[in-house]
Amino acid sequence: MTTIRQRRVGKGAEAAEDQPSEETNVKPDGKILPDPPGGKLWNIVSITVGGIVAISLGLLTSVYVATLHENDLWFSNIKEVEREISFRTECGLYYSYYKQMIQAASIQQGLHGLVYDNKTESVRTINILERMNVYQEVFLSILYRILPIQQYLEPVYFYIYTLFGLQAVYVIALYVTSWLLSGTWLSGLLAACWYITNRVDTTRVEFTIPLRENWALPFFAVQIAAITYLLRTHLQPAQERLTLMAVFIATFLFSLTWQFNQFMMLIQALALFILDCLDMLPTAKVTWLYIIQISGLLLVCVLQFFNSMILGSLLISFNVSVLIARIIQKNLKKGGLPNRLGKLILHVLLVLCLTLLINKFIKKILHLESDEHIFKFLKAKFGFGATR
Repeated sequence: MTTIRQRRVGKGAEAAEDQPSEETNVKPDGKILPDPPGGKLWNIVSITVGGIVAISLGLLTSVYVATLHENDLWFSNIKEVEREISFRTECGLYYSYYKQMIQAASIQQGLHGLVYDNKTESVRTINILERMNVYQEVFLSILYRILPIQQYLEPVYFYIYTLFGLQAVYVIALYVTSWLLSGTWLSGLLAACWYITNRVDTTRVEFTIPLRENWALPFFAVQIAAITYLLRTHLQPAQERLTLMAVFIATFLFSLTWQFNQFMMLIQALALFILDCLDMLPTAKVTWLYIIQISGLLLVCVLQFFNSMILGSLLISFNVSVLIARIIQKNLKKGGLPNRLGKLILHVLLVLCLTLLINKFIKKILHLESDEHIFKFLKAKFGFGATR
């Protein structure tokens, strides 16, 4: 089949001879020929090898952390009560709910004991599922009860191995993110190796296993990887929908497993807002990310028996403010530079004012004062007031 070569040229003039040209094989009717078979084969081999390396590094990290934990505590050689004592501070509290669910006569009775708990606080009955992020313990205990593993694996080992397994997910997500950003899995290999070698600065899972961050951060890393893929150009509609679903699931699980998710996602939302204002990201995709963050938090709010602290978070107020400001201000990215700069300044001021007003209104309606100490601390930190 005969082919012709086309040279990219500038508008109204031919391309200069000293500039590199991009040549593609096309048919006489203008259709681009498919890539040569060798290129596709190389891509398949590269993706396969990169995927195998990612999974291997993830499993290696999981085994490595488990070995460190075993060598530090001789976990397999101590008594059951000593294993439970090794969960320090609030770690033991979280594990106690997992143990309570397993020892309950039924799943329903275990859930009832968490909803009407009179052991955690003296002379008070509280709802643990509303007060704390312990749905992961609930899910894990139910999984342990229904799986035929009781004869082979003790509850405490099922618990810690699950968390060590999540470290594999964490490393694989970092690997994939670096791969997507650089275009080569060698960069992912470097990122994963740096995470493992700098373990002291990146994780404390081997000695504070049940902490909420050890549950949540792997899902946050998955969310970052999914967002990185979502922001790529030329995605097919089906790919975009699947990626948005992955972002939503990861965001929901991250929000469900850690009470401090709001602050990390607020930083994420601010970064998206800045990049969107500078016209560095597609507005439609950023809007979907705002909606996903709001939806994930609202779903967690429902599961936590309408926890008012979630509704009063700055993240929800900020995201709602951005969406409202976009409706009020249209054609934000059109016009000359002075015009766009003026619109941008007005847009930022509008979003900030709306955020403060909406947040103040929600807290006034719901009578929220639980997080006021955070703002007092920030004001004192920047020299605007005292902590008392």
